[in-house]
Amino acid sequence: MAELTHLDEKGAAHMVDVSDKEATTRVARAEALIRMQPETLAMITEGRHKKGDVFAVARIAGIQAAKKTSDLIPLCHSLNLTSVKVNLEADSSASLVRIEAICKLDAKTGVEMEALTAASVAALTLYDMCKAVDKGMVIESVRLLEKQGGRSGHWKVQE
Repeated sequence: MAELTHLDEKGAAHMVDVSDKEATTRVARAEALIRMQPETLAMITEGRHKKGDVFAVARIAGIQAAKKTSDLIPLCHSLNLTSVKVNLEADSSASLVRIEAICKLDAKTGVEMEALTAASVAALTLYDMCKAVDKGMVIESVRLLEKQGGRSGHWKVQE
């Protein structure tokens, strides 16, 4: 089992020193699912929501969140992201929205937390915009799908 890099030899939390690492291109993909009532999903996809384009607002929120990850997660490095994409896809048969966030940069540390944060905040934004009509929405399955770059190389979730 790999060691916990955010703990020093005495078990105290610390920010990982990446000074000696080589900068490489790094990419991470994460997803979040948000389940809702079929009528709520139809309202969003048909553009009938009184608050406007719910997907556009969630997409912007996810992008902003990726850029602010180090403000939210105490031991994350502040990163200069070169690309953040947040895609939202409605699945009417499952009555859910699948959110995928992809973050990219050239750096000494990875962007997994930024991708996970983007997907999570986009899902929270969907919830916030739709809670007046559907308080029972469920955000689930926030997970890393893939990461590339760095010493550990390429990793992809096994389905």
